[in-house]
Amino acid sequence: MKIPNTLAIAAILGLGLAGTAHAQDMKDHGSMSSMKPDPKDDASTKDFKAADMAMMKDMAVAYTGNPDVDFRTHMIPHHKGAVAMARVALKHAKDPSTKAMAQKIIDDQEKEIGEMEAWLKQHAK
Repeated sequence: MKIPNTLAIAAILGLGLAGTAHAQDMKDHGSMSSMKPDPKDDASTKDFKAADMAMMKDMAVAYTGNPDVDFRTHMIPHHKGAVAMARVALKHAKDPSTKAMAQKIIDDQEKEIGEMEAWLKQHAK
């Protein structure tokens, strides 16, 4: 079955525009502009944004080419960011299940951070 030229052109253009919109959405999502402080933010949002910004800054670690080292050096700030966000939840959340989950995240992530830091001390030269 032959597709009429106008239909084929419309499909190609539609895909191109959708791709452009998706790329813009990914650019906006990936930017840190949504993490910037806003005077209208409530206290918890300010604290979450500060934790997010610190995590993003701390995750800017150079790669070594050693996947074992790189995994840990990039996961440690990621885990520390999770701990910071969980601390914000403990401070501001009202729901007991949120607070319980936040405490579990702190406990689990701090244990894993310690394990990764210990491994790096032994293996990363």
